[in-house]
Amino acid sequence: MKPILVFQTDFTYKEGAVCAMYGVVKSVDRELEIIDGTHEIPQYDIWSASYRLVQSMHFWPEGTIFVSVVDPGVGTPRKACVAKTAHGYFVVTPDNGSLTHLKAWVGISEVREIDQSVNRLRGKGTEGTSVFHGRDLFGYCAARLASGIITYEGVGPAYPVDEIVTLPIVEPSLQDGKVRGIFEIGDPNFGNLWTNIPLNLFTQAGFAYGDTLRLTVRREGNVEYQANVPFQPSFGYAPKGEVVIYNNELMRVSVAVNQGSFSERTHLSYGPEWQVEFEKVK
Repeated sequence: MKPILVFQTDFTYKEGAVCAMYGVVKSVDRELEIIDGTHEIPQYDIWSASYRLVQSMHFWPEGTIFVSVVDPGVGTPRKACVAKTAHGYFVVTPDNGSLTHLKAWVGISEVREIDQSVNRLRGKGTEGTSVFHGRDLFGYCAARLASGIITYEGVGPAYPVDEIVTLPIVEPSLQDGKVRGIFEIGDPNFGNLWTNIPLNLFTQAGFAYGDTLRLTVRREGNVEYQANVPFQPSFGYAPKGEVVIYNNELMRVSVAVNQGSFSERTHLSYGPEWQVEFEKVK
């Protein structure tokens, strides 16, 4: 069976960009199956693109080809690449930080720069533009790879995995009974904020479901939010409208409002500058 193509971008569906990419894929091989990951990544947010790849990848069949296009540097000398993960998935993407979480958490076994003399769309009146590589380069190359027209080696020359562009990742910590980390990403639909703290670090700290924890959120050292919050397995253990700490689907500690938006209520967000701290209320 031919690999499935999974696309994620920051393009939205407000105009025809996504449609054009899919048209290119089907022009290469009408049998190829295309699935949407998301087209609602915040504009230019390479960090979110990187995180969303890790969020869903291991639920797909081995060999699936992910096309990730969040590319504020489109048309500049940044590399366009196809990375192969340690578990046999492929990611077609600008090498601009979008591979950060895969490299750190999953492992990348090989990366190849796309040879644009072979694997760029020609003959459709696209030769004079450098601003739509999602259509003309990433989508086209991914379709050629998925269809079997080229092998992985046919993508282009390999380059060292150590040269992949990555963004800084903050590691969580446990010290003196306090667990510290950051809000690493958000759930844009429900307003939950996900930390980078794995559940097992809470276990090591002696925190258990039913405990009340002191949650402190700082932005660049300034306290932005502080409250005593229950730690529970799920949202419904807190009254409607109340804040709750829970374990999310990626086994990361997260904060929500039951049937409400924690991020909207508190005006908190995510990124390395949003530090979180938890300690048990005595």
